[in-house]
Amino acid sequence: MRRARKPSTRKDAGAPSTEAPASPPAGRERIPSDRARRVRLVVLDVDGVLTDAGVYMGTDDEGRAMELKRFDIQDGLGIRFLMDAGIDVAIVSGRVSEATSRRAAELGVEACHQVPGAHKLPVVRTLMEERGLVWEEVAMMGDDLPDLPVLRRVGLPVAVGNAVPEVRAEVIWTTRRDGGHGAVREFVRTLLQSRGEWQARVDAYCAARDDETASREIT
Repeated sequence: MRRARKPSTRKDAGAPSTEAPASPPAGRERIPSDRARRVRLVVLDVDGVLTDAGVYMGTDDEGRAMELKRFDIQDGLGIRFLMDAGIDVAIVSGRVSEATSRRAAELGVEACHQVPGAHKLPVVRTLMEERGLVWEEVAMMGDDLPDLPVLRRVGLPVAVGNAVPEVRAEVIWTTRRDGGHGAVREFVRTLLQSRGEWQARVDAYCAARDDETASREIT
């Protein structure tokens, strides 16, 4: 008795593909150095990039609404490294939160914009105009659809490891780490390595905290 043949899974040569484009490999060893060296402004989303996208909601002792977010400490040091390297950092979020304002102030990030409705593109354009920048000099790190209008224009679009497929398809580099779990630090390290500046930043940071070096500078 002859077995029924299984339907063929081969596609016709001329048939259009319905598969989504492959995303760039996560956490490649280097960001292209030509793009990395152009960057003068890094724009960071908040929920899903600087945080894990979770929001803790409750009330304080007086019954007022309260919102808490979790930020990664290693990301914070990475942001300071960017600024020490002369790269401007801007935080642009589609959600208004006091926690975001406090974290930005703690890190010394003056450009903190929280835009209801997630209309981020006009904000980034204004940031560029104020600094005399073009799109090729801007990097953005995002995770979800509200970030796409900016990611599609910047010279260095980056996604966190757990970004949605639509975002991963538009970027040139994706972190191994998820948002809120060291993804920003991973990006900063790789960006500065591609610019040949990472080790110098590490050495400068350690030297500033070396007791022996500090005592010599004081005397």
